[in-house]
Amino acid sequence: MKAPTPLPPDTPPDYPRLARRSHQQGTVMLNVPVTVDGAASEVNIAQSSGSDALDDAARQAVRRWRFIPAKRGGEPVAGWVRVPVVFRLEG
Repeated sequence: MKAPTPLPPDTPPDYPRLARRSHQQGTVMLNVPVTVDGAASEVNIAQSSGSDALDDAARQAVRRWRFIPAKRGGEPVAGWVRVPVVFRLEG
């Protein structure tokens, strides 16, 4: 079975203002079950960034993303994918 693939996001995660002000950075690892239609049916934190604000922003953004569904024998099937969301301050 081929795993689902995220399409380029229309909605990148917003960097929470308070997290930016307090220089919080990190990577949120999300487990995302994907339907045969390419929608995220859930978004669960597999590994926290250490910041509730960054974790919540990542979950909210990925909930709106679309995915290429998993395939088995060329047919779309439900599956899941792990999605990293990176928050880095530049400069």
